[in-house]
Amino acid sequence: MTDTIAIADPVRDFITKTLEANPVVLFMKGTPDEPRCGFSAVTVQILDHLGANFVGVDVLQDDGLRQGIKSFSDWPTIPQLYVKGEFVGGSDIVRQMFQAGELKTFLAEQGVLED
Repeated sequence: MTDTIAIADPVRDFITKTLEANPVVLFMKGTPDEPRCGFSAVTVQILDHLGANFVGVDVLQDDGLRQGIKSFSDWPTIPQLYVKGEFVGGSDIVRQMFQAGELKTFLAEQGVLED
């Protein structure tokens, strides 16, 4: 006899709780103060330049988290930017949106830019 039991997924729970608790989250390699890859560094620089208040989550601290965030978003690369729980994109998308002037507008519309 097999019962269907909801299997606890602590990584997914952590991701969900982090996104619920913080309007802007960057899952990245390293920390905002010390990025550990160029793509994460560029994304941090863009967010800092725009004055976005964000939380950085270092995926290098836990391999389960590193893989889990890729599954969560169905996106193969790190960093990953989330605004109000929605996946925005990785470094290339963030950079393209910034260069087109779309990222500042989007963040302002979401109410997550500091004046």
